[in-house]
Amino acid sequence: MRAVRLSVVTAAATAATLAAVTGCAEKSDAKADDGTITVVAKDDSCEVSKKEFPAGHVKLAVENRGSTITEVYVLYPDDRIVTERENIGPGIKATLTAEIKAGDYAIACKPGMKGEGIRQQVKAVGKGTATAKRSPEMDAAVAAYRQYVQAQADATLPKVKVFTDAVRAGDVEAAKKAYAESRIGWERTEPVAESFGDIDPKVDVREDGLEAGQDPATDWTGWHRLEKALWQDKKLGAREKQLADLLDKDLADWVKRVGKAEITPTSMANGAKELLDEVASGKVTGEEERYSHTDLVDFKANVEGAQKSFELLKPVAAKNDPRLVADLDKQFAALNTLLDKYRADKTGYVFTSYDKVGKPERKELSDGVNALAEPLSKLAAAVVK
Repeated sequence: MRAVRLSVVTAAATAATLAAVTGCAEKSDAKADDGTITVVAKDDSCEVSKKEFPAGHVKLAVENRGSTITEVYVLYPDDRIVTERENIGPGIKATLTAEIKAGDYAIACKPGMKGEGIRQQVKAVGKGTATAKRSPEMDAAVAAYRQYVQAQADATLPKVKVFTDAVRAGDVEAAKKAYAESRIGWERTEPVAESFGDIDPKVDVREDGLEAGQDPATDWTGWHRLEKALWQDKKLGAREKQLADLLDKDLADWVKRVGKAEITPTSMANGAKELLDEVASGKVTGEEERYSHTDLVDFKANVEGAQKSFELLKPVAAKNDPRLVADLDKQFAALNTLLDKYRADKTGYVFTSYDKVGKPERKELSDGVNALAEPLSKLAAAVVK
C-alpha cells in the first residue's frame, strides 16, 4: 500500500528503521560522465541532472536532501509506474536501475510520501538496448513471472468472494476469518498492481493514506475500510455491503489488467525490493493491519513475492554476481526461519496476532528485513551487468 501519511514522530522513527534498508546504496555515487541520472529530492524541489537520455538500461542515483521520507518514481504520461523507490529517508542515497523504452516520462519526487509529487518531464530517446540485450534466460524469467502474477490474481478472486459474501451476509466472524487469506495474492504481487496507478488507492489504502480533501465516510474504500468495520466498529451495515460489492468489482478489474502489465527483469528485481520496503514501512511497524493485527500474514506474502522474483532471476544474477546470489539465498532463508517462529503450522497462513509480538521481537523482525533488503537492492544492477 503506497503513499502512507506519517506523523512527524512516526516519520522520524520510520526513517531510522529504514536507514539500513535504503542506505545500502550510499556508496553508489554516480560519476558525472557514466550516463547515470542524478535525482536530488528536497522538500520543495526535484532536481534531475538530465532531461533527455538514451533509452535502454537506465540508472538513477537518488539523494534525499529533504527533511522527510521521500519516494521517487519514473512515470508514464498516464501515471502508470515504470519503476519506483519508496521510503528514502532524509540524508539517504539510493540507486535504481530500470529498462526504459523510448518515449516521454516524468520523474516524480514525493516528499512526505504523499500527493502527486514534484515532477520533471524527461525523454528517453533512440531505440535503446534493453530488448536487444535481453537473454533467453531473461525472457524465460519474465514469462514465468507473468504467469505467476496472473495465477496469483486469478486465485485471489474466489478467496475475496468468501470474504465479501460474509460481509454481505452480515456475518462478522466469518468475514474476520476470511479477511487475511483474501489478501495473500495481492500482497505477493503488489508492485505489479501498484504499477496501474488507480487500483491500489481503491482497494488497499488506509485511512491516513487518503489524499487531502477526501472524506473517509464516502471516499475510503477497499479492504482496510472493511477491516475497521469488522474489528473496531464490530458491525456490518448497508455501506459495508456496498463496499464489498465494490471490492469485488475493483479486484476483477485488476485481474483483467494484470496480463497487460509492463514487466521486465529490472522491474521484477525492483519490485522485490519494493515488497521488502512494504514490510519495513507497514508490516513491521504494525500500521498496515492496525485493526485486525494480521500483519504477519501480509509480511509472509510480501517475502514470498520477493523471493519468487529472485528465484526466477537467479540464473542470470548468478552468472553476473554469484556472491550476491549466495548472500540473498542466506538472508531469505534466515528471514523465513524467523517468520516461521510465529506460524501456527508449517504450510498454512495462521500467524500470531501482531499485537502479541513484543518490541524486542519486532526489532528482531526489522533487523531480518534490513539484512535482506540491503543485498536485494543490488539485484537489478546484477541482472543487467
